[in-house]
Amino acid sequence: MLQNNITLEQVPQVVASLEQKVDRLVNLVLELKEGKSNIPDQWLDVEGLMAYHPDKPARKTIYDWVTLRRVPYHKDGKRLRFLKSEIDAWLAGGYHKTEDEMQEEAVDYVNAKRGGFRYDK
Repeated sequence: MLQNNITLEQVPQVVASLEQKVDRLVNLVLELKEGKSNIPDQWLDVEGLMAYHPDKPARKTIYDWVTLRRVPYHKDGKRLRFLKSEIDAWLAGGYHKTEDEMQEEAVDYVNAKRGGFRYDK
């Protein structure tokens, strides 16, 4: 580790050591970005998802998400399992359309198939 009192003679060795460590960190970050990491994916149960999710949702909320198929999940018999990588991708998924936007998009799609007739409420 880095010492508090470094002599002038030690500076080249300390800089070389730091350079090696930075290179290793950069390579690890690049591997993570490219999905080539050797770190195995992690399985979470309901309690694990409750603890991992930034909003710390209640157990019932998670079961509601599963029922509505809003969260990626896997079922092992009666047990629910969540892959951390899938949860991360889901959380990073970004913007979701409102119900009004989806309804308007559906109406526009149907009307386009019918020949351009638009029916509004």
